[in-house]
Amino acid sequence: MAVISFKCPNCDGELVFEPSTQQYECPYCGSDFTQEQMDEIQNNTQPSQETGAAGFDEGQGEEIQENQEETQKAVVYTCPSCGAEIVTDETTAATYCYYCHNPVVLSGRVSGEFLPKWILPFSVDRKKAESMFLENVSKKKFVPKGFFDKKQIELLSGVYFPYWLVNWSGQARMQAKATKVRVWRRGDTEYTETRYYDLYREGNLEFPGISRNALKKANKKLVEGVQPYNMEEAKQFSMGYLSGFQAEKRDMEQEEFQQGIQEDVKDYAEKMLRGTVDGYTTVNTVNSQIRTRKEDWEYALVPAWVVTYRGNDGKTYYYAINGQTGKVCGELPLEKKKLALVSGIIFLVVFLLGLAGGFLI
Repeated sequence: MAVISFKCPNCDGELVFEPSTQQYECPYCGSDFTQEQMDEIQNNTQPSQETGAAGFDEGQGEEIQENQEETQKAVVYTCPSCGAEIVTDETTAATYCYYCHNPVVLSGRVSGEFLPKWILPFSVDRKKAESMFLENVSKKKFVPKGFFDKKQIELLSGVYFPYWLVNWSGQARMQAKATKVRVWRRGDTEYTETRYYDLYREGNLEFPGISRNALKKANKKLVEGVQPYNMEEAKQFSMGYLSGFQAEKRDMEQEEFQQGIQEDVKDYAEKMLRGTVDGYTTVNTVNSQIRTRKEDWEYALVPAWVVTYRGNDGKTYYYAINGQTGKVCGELPLEKKKLALVSGIIFLVVFLLGLAGGFLI
């Protein structure tokens, strides 16, 4: 499998995608390039045996370790910049070299059937993500200091997560029973009139952009908690967007979501058809059906800043920031000793006030 790093045409340094400018930047000579410029450079440069494409430096990696008794596989690749070995699991598509810190993209993980059609580039850069992390977590009085110290902040990682996007269109039908109840009084007598109706609704419906996280790993909840994403801002996939970030390759296929998508579409359709019913006291759905006319599946990558923390209780806590909108989600650890101390002080104060009140009485 090819290991790719993106080279600066001016100094041969490593290019990374910068969210704040939406351009590729070279930290060595200060050059920056737009996506259009990178595409032009790539198109104008002929591949050679040493270079797989313009500005792309490829090194061949080889899987050298596989434990057949486990579902996870350890895969080792060679960094094209320094020769160090990069160890990943089988779903990692982009990462950093631990030795020279240069970003690398494992091209085989994002090619062929695993080539995304869309990518939602990071809009929140690392500096802003760190600021949001500290601002939010520092307000939590009982979070261990270790959760937001310097070493922990350095573990904050920008990760692209794999998603399936489904554009559904079809026809929906609904049958329902409804009532209209009228109550009035005449003298001392109260009258109630109930009328019964059979309702029928039918329509052509479209549900674009139904999304599903395509990762089985436990860390899938990192990105699910910071939804939604505005996929209208997605761009055609280019491997350069991965440079400087980590990325995961999907390990769940369409078939695994098919039943769930149909159930969700049926629920959405029923709610929309119910929304056309007005003026009744009660409405009870008797039967609803959907018929799929078209169902387009598209593969996309979405951004999130994530960090995990192993608490003293042995549990792994997570914190995530939507890389597009900045929405925050996390499960934070508690420093039980501090919590117990504060609880004890509060109890003591209340107890003493109670005693003082008793003496005053």
